[in-house]
Amino acid sequence: MSAPRLVACTLAAALAAKSAGALAPDLPDAATLAAEQVSALGTAEIPVGDFDGNAVPTITAEGPITRRAWQQPLQGLTTRQVLAALRAQVVSDGFHVIHECAAARCGGFDFRYAIDILPEPAMHVDLGDFRFLSARRLGADGPEYVTLMVSRSATRAFVQVTGVGITAAASAPTATPAAPDRHGAPLTHAVPLVERLERDGRAVLAGLDFATGSATLTAGEFASLEALARYLEETPNRSIMLVGHTDAVGALDSNIALSRRRAEAVRNYLIDALDAPADRVAAAGAGFLAPLASNRTEEGRMRNRRVEVILTTTD
Repeated sequence: MSAPRLVACTLAAALAAKSAGALAPDLPDAATLAAEQVSALGTAEIPVGDFDGNAVPTITAEGPITRRAWQQPLQGLTTRQVLAALRAQVVSDGFHVIHECAAARCGGFDFRYAIDILPEPAMHVDLGDFRFLSARRLGADGPEYVTLMVSRSATRAFVQVTGVGITAAASAPTATPAAPDRHGAPLTHAVPLVERLERDGRAVLAGLDFATGSATLTAGEFASLEALARYLEETPNRSIMLVGHTDAVGALDSNIALSRRRAEAVRNYLIDALDAPADRVAAAGAGFLAPLASNRTEEGRMRNRRVEVILTTTD
């Protein structure tokens, strides 16, 4: 199976509804649940047309509201291919498409900021490359709506799925989520970073992508590091070790050195940018000795290039 087809199928599987209205089934390893926002009862505006120069035409939907954002390595896939796989799943679940458009036709900036999108870094929308779909079906308790927003960065696909009026219980996602947004958005996560760290003693830091051979953190906000800095501030009796990991390209010695530089780059960001206490943050490198996935695929190598946080406090 080609890489674009594999990514499309993986994202489609993330959306697949195995029971009526289930918008959060078990997720495949490659798809990451980045954020979830749930309201037991509320109203939402469902776009039914393009921006007309004054506003985006909408209809008001009422009921339980769930917004979820997923991220996935892009691997050359276009937003059109991503949406096509998800659109097919929505239609197969009994929804009828109300509106569908791409960036410029939707209305670009005006359309994107007229609709409710989860904040960065969980959900990223490229104003020049996004696709939107809204759909409706008649459920047991009345109309049910779903909207899809698909966009991309240079390396990742971003998908937001919003369900309104869907009352069937959703299954709990099992993919590793990103940390909460620092701007105070009411996001809840399946297993937040701090909970994973306290429960398992370790956690992969989400959103830290490294290219092969690179130890450079790209510019931007890192929600997982902000959550980790808050954790250290709120729990002065905790100490951590940052452990860098690489893919298997190259010799072990050079990869151990590279992985340590990656961990040190994260440590420096925590200390310099987020005021984390230097005496409670250490750094080390494991090279390619502890992979999360096979190094035989680009997707696997991407997953293996990471930094994990280890809780070193023993009491």
